[in-house]
Amino acid sequence: MKTSLMAFIFLAVVGLCPAAAGVDAADAPDRSGAVLVPILVYHRFGETVADSMTVTTSVFASHLKILREADYTVIPLSRLVDFLLDQGPPPPPRSVVITVDDGHRSVYTDFFPLVKKFQIPVTLFLYPSAISNASYALTWEQAGEMKQSGLCDVQSHSYWHPNFKKDRQRMAPAEYEKSVQIQLEKSKARLEEKLGGRVDLLAWPFGIHDDWLMGKAASAGYRAAFTIERRRAGKGDNIMALPRFLILDSDRTEAFTRILAGSSPHGKGGYR
Repeated sequence: MKTSLMAFIFLAVVGLCPAAAGVDAADAPDRSGAVLVPILVYHRFGETVADSMTVTTSVFASHLKILREADYTVIPLSRLVDFLLDQGPPPPPRSVVITVDDGHRSVYTDFFPLVKKFQIPVTLFLYPSAISNASYALTWEQAGEMKQSGLCDVQSHSYWHPNFKKDRQRMAPAEYEKSVQIQLEKSKARLEEKLGGRVDLLAWPFGIHDDWLMGKAASAGYRAAFTIERRRAGKGDNIMALPRFLILDSDRTEAFTRILAGSSPHGKGGYR
């Protein structure tokens, strides 16, 4: 016991102990030395909470202020993927990634102005069947403007956001395989056709995935895919099932800070 105490004091004096040096959990890698980065996923925004997936615009603005004041660096999702695939350098300390799923119109009206104000890179996962079709969704013109800003990367969230679990149960095997192929390939092709650029990242609808689906996504040309399992992402994760923290309006100051440090107030979680 006495030896351990003396060792701690020594490390504190020479500045090697994170706790003594004032470094919080978000600064340091895990015990194995792995680099871990929180990927945040939002869905809808607004002045008031319209449903469980809505984060009020004021709360999102507070999140960006917390990141800035705590010296976090918002990095492009593609940069993190490059690192995880050993195709790029490690991200800077205190990195965080911001993504948004679906393509709700509030992404343009409420989210995008703050993205421009704070000048941060973000990734939008869209399902193109809704774009310029559904009353709640972005238009192609709005999506194009966001992409042209250089701040918003656009990637795939399947073609029409199916529930793969239910589809597998109700469809014959050949029909299900064809449906999955359409969801993965048609989304990628449509987004590249309408907005240009390379679409090679996928957010699983409802976070539903399995080994077979991951193989199909890789065959369709996706180099990484993302779930809604609430924990930080690192090289120990399956590249086709990278975790993200699903952000709720209740994730305010203390809860949001805990998420950044890798501790979710909602457990593993999923859609609520």
